[in-house]
Amino acid sequence: MKEVLLALSVGLIVGILFASFKLPIPAPPALAGVAGIVGIYLGYKVVGWVGPMIADLIK
Repeated sequence: MKEVLLALSVGLIVGILFASFKLPIPAPPALAGVAGIVGIYLGYKVVGWVGPMIADLIK
């Protein structure tokens, strides 16, 4: 939970800085960006879960 709060805090600070300097936000469009991030995370987890199973089958 500490990591989540830290990440949220840093993201908030970066968002405030970018808005203050009138720079484009360093993220993809809202819903598409969130969906992409979730997809990347799930893909990473699937490989971590399925990878060892495949390695065992190959041995």
